[in-house]
This record gives sequence, C-alpha cells and structure tokens, in this order.
Amino acid sequence: MTETTEVPGKPKPKSSWVNLVVDFGPLLVFFLAYRHFAPTDDNNMVGTVGAVIKGTVAFMVATVVALAVSKWRLGHISPMLWLTTVLILGFGALTVIFRNPFYVQIKPTAVYLLFSVVLFIGLFKGKPMLKYLLQSAFEGLNDEGWMKLSRNWAWFFLVLAVLNTALVYTVSFDTWMQAKLWGFTVLSFLFTFSQLPMVLKHGMGEEAKAEFVETPPTD
Repeated sequence: MTETTEVPGKPKPKSSWVNLVVDFGPLLVFFLAYRHFAPTDDNNMVGTVGAVIKGTVAFMVATVVALAVSKWRLGHISPMLWLTTVLILGFGALTVIFRNPFYVQIKPTAVYLLFSVVLFIGLFKGKPMLKYLLQSAFEGLNDEGWMKLSRNWAWFFLVLAVLNTALVYTVSFDTWMQAKLWGFTVLSFLFTFSQLPMVLKHGMGEEAKAEFVETPPTD
C-alpha cells in the first residue's frame, strides 16, 4: 500500500466539482425530499407543511455534510460557507419548531442581505471582503479586480434578496421552490460567468479560469 504524505500547511488543490456539490447539493436534497413527501392534493396544507418540515431536516443534514466535504476535499471551510451554514441551521430550526414554511423561504433573503451588507461595508472601508469570505485563490487577481468583484456581488446579492422576498409574498411555496432551485441557480451561474472578462482583465491567470466556477453560496 502506498502512503501519501501531505505537506503541512500546504492547501489542498481546488476541485471545481466539489465546489458545485458543496454549494448546490443541499438545495437539491431539499427539493428532492420535499417532492418525495409532498401530497398530490394542492389543498392538503397539513401534508404540504409536513413535506416542508421533512425537506428542511434533510436540507440541514445535507448542509452539515457539505461542510465536512469541503473540509475533507478542499482542505478548508470558507467564512462564507460557515455563515451560510449557521443561517441555514438557524432558520431551519425555526421552520421545524414553529412548523411554518415561511422561515425556510425567508432564509435566502437573510443570507443575501448579510453578504450584501458585509461587502458594502468592506467597499466603504476600501477592503475587498469577498476575497476574505471566499478564501479563493484567483491567481493573479489584483486588488482592483477584487474590489470590483466585491462591488458587483454586493449589488447582485441585494437584487437576489429583493427578488426572493417578492416571491415569498406573491407565489405559492411550490412555485417559490422551483424558482429558488432553477431560477436563482441559473441567474447565479450567468452572473458568475459574466464577471470572467473583468477578472481576466485584472490579472487572473489562465490556471485560475477553472476555479471561477466556485460561486458564492446562493442558499
């Protein structure tokens, strides 16, 4: 048996597919669990709430697993992932305790607003907070690039917060969940890749292109 030795203090290599699993896996688990337990009768509110509760518990468990996977495969857990996990567990617990889907629906708004505020405060102080939250090594990306990336994500998070809140109060839970899983995910991917020309312009090396698929959490 060949034994591999890790160099102390040397970060594990990036793995784009792991980033995707960590970021979007728990949300997919929530969706699948809810669909599995959801009643066929749309008017069965008791059954719907029960499905939401079971889906939320599965979501919370999957989030903790994703945290462990991030540590195992990537060698670190970013501050952004820590904060997202805390909010997911907090709002998930409220959903289960009060048996009210509202808390799991409004959780994304809280996540988006938190990160938007943190990034805007960083911009006000002249610090690119996205760099510290993600702890991602976009090789060669200069300070100006990080500042622009932080600014753009701050505004995008704010837009997502407003959009999620509007959906919570205007559409059914099922419609909201479909929009959250598919619509917000697609929007996040499109926005992420729309930033690629800017970060390349500001010094991000060719080797870092593959890492750019690590998007800030959209949960």
